[in-house]
Amino acid sequence: MDFEPTSEQRAIRDTFARFADERVAPQAAALDAAHQFPRELFGQLADMGLFGMRYPEEVGGSGTGLAEFCLALEEIARGSMSLAGCAAMQSLMGTKFLHMLGSGEVLERLFKPALKGERIGAICMTEPDAGSDLDSIATQARKVDGGYVLNGRKTWVTSAPVADFFTVFARAGEARKLTIFLVERGFKGLAIGRQIEKMGVWALPTSELAFEDCFVPDSHRLSKEEGDGEGHLRKTLAEIRIITGAMALGVARAALQAALRYAAERRQFGSAINRYQAIQLKLAEMATGLEAATQLVYRAAWLCDADKPHRKEAAMAKLFASETAASVCDQAARIFASYGYAMEYPAQRYLRDVRFTLIGGGTSEILKLIIAKEVCA
Repeated sequence: MDFEPTSEQRAIRDTFARFADERVAPQAAALDAAHQFPRELFGQLADMGLFGMRYPEEVGGSGTGLAEFCLALEEIARGSMSLAGCAAMQSLMGTKFLHMLGSGEVLERLFKPALKGERIGAICMTEPDAGSDLDSIATQARKVDGGYVLNGRKTWVTSAPVADFFTVFARAGEARKLTIFLVERGFKGLAIGRQIEKMGVWALPTSELAFEDCFVPDSHRLSKEEGDGEGHLRKTLAEIRIITGAMALGVARAALQAALRYAAERRQFGSAINRYQAIQLKLAEMATGLEAATQLVYRAAWLCDADKPHRKEAAMAKLFASETAASVCDQAARIFASYGYAMEYPAQRYLRDVRFTLIGGGTSEILKLIIAKEVCA
């Protein structure tokens, strides 16, 4: 099935494309240089309804499908991968479990304001010794009168320095299975740790968290039953992988467009360099890979929206899109040659930022194992 957007989907894409061109791209370099959370643009995305696109109208969303959300997020990533990462966290990982499992009070006080950009959410899964291996998550939740006491450490928590609430996965009950908790900034025993200095996405703050006898009331156990966290998480991972693929498409498109412009302007030996076959071959390979990745990402999104099996397709889409995007950004920097190494041109930022998509949602090696398990079944 070839993906061809409907008129409504094209309208959504065009709206966010204009926003990316007019508001995001002109600020992208400055945002990165400042190493600061893009609050103004973040608020503007909230006003545009991005954070509620994946949620029903009765809770303040617009109820659009995953394909529509991916079209919007791809355009944002084309302007700034940092902003796209902030938006993805707020629109899905940081708020989804509140919507799925939160009480009416939580929905009114935290979830609905988050859709308006008035509260910021984050998710806490990764630990110093637990990344792809969920079984190695060691944060513990001990039952006490009126709630739980959490102890443990989390790392690579996106938006942590600015977040108002955290969805935390910890082990609880006699079986010590993963259970989901809501922890709010200001809870005693919660410490926001050092901010991690990264190779790219500099305007996307990422920190460590520590829980030291952090009391969480019973009302903030999101899990309906102790130990149901892993099941909920695995259902969400496919969606995370598809939107990561969409972000990879966005930065790759930006890199390709920049390379095309540069190749048309840069002259060597009396001609624009896009007249030479060595450059033309690179551009052809970049465009072809990007087209193939686009079809994989949006087919996976379509399957998800149609409620059809899509675990394998989500892994394939994220794997191919992120690896292709990394190649496209590398080739773009090569076309820029020495200027691809210069901070004054965006090629270096695309090359740094695209690495984010190789990690988020699962490494390529993990995705290959998931795909192999499906095709070998």
